[in-house]
Amino acid sequence: MEYIYSAMVLYSAGKDITEDAINAILTAAGVEADAAKIKALVASLEGVDIKEAIASAAISAAPAAAAAPAAAAAADAPAAAAEEPEEEAVSEEEAAAGLSALFG
Repeated sequence: MEYIYSAMVLYSAGKDITEDAINAILTAAGVEADAAKIKALVASLEGVDIKEAIASAAISAAPAAAAAPAAAAAADAPAAAAEEPEEEAVSEEEAAAGLSALFG
């Protein structure tokens, strides 16, 4: 994650996202940088409009964020249903015996 965060810092600062710049940020943060990971990150970001990617991620995340409370409520519903006492199953004979007591 720190590799992506370093790219985001560079983007926010308006700097070019280069291998040297990412390495400098990671080194300043005390992270032992892996050159292969840095190279892969820079290569994967080539031609990517980061502003557009952030905007589309925010749009995609909004419905998921709105659905999260609903999903949590739905997850709690079975637990609430399980807490309700179960009605005892009464056979037809027991029910008829109870009715006969009423009409004696």
